[in-house]
Amino acid sequence: MKRFQTLEEDSGEGGIDMSPLIDCVFILLIFFIVTTTFVEETGIEVDKPQAASASNLEKNSILLAVTADGAVVYGGRDIGLNGVQPLVKRMIAQEDMPVIVQVDKSAQAGLFVRVIDEAKLAGATKVSVATARVVQ
Repeated sequence: MKRFQTLEEDSGEGGIDMSPLIDCVFILLIFFIVTTTFVEETGIEVDKPQAASASNLEKNSILLAVTADGAVVYGGRDIGLNGVQPLVKRMIAQEDMPVIVQVDKSAQAGLFVRVIDEAKLAGATKVSVATARVVQ
């Protein structure tokens, strides 16, 4: 009679436990999703005028577009001139963001000025115009 019983050696091959690696990948994925800032586009292509003094603006901003046919667009939707002030008020209540207006070069100047005016009446402290940079 044996006093200690010996276990038979495991004949299976050794493997790598992948669960800690998968956990690490998921944690990194969540981290990158949470820290990413999303840039909202206007949803419409505008032929912007060129300017020699063009500079890069902040990524986190309210983008409005004024088309050649007189539509005011935000997020692919035509919000009209009457929709500018409520939209800007709602957006800057969450976080103080600049307003960037993309204007088609053949749009009416009067409508463009009224869009800027509506944004300022809503409380926007910084309103900018998007232009194309002159290539030299």
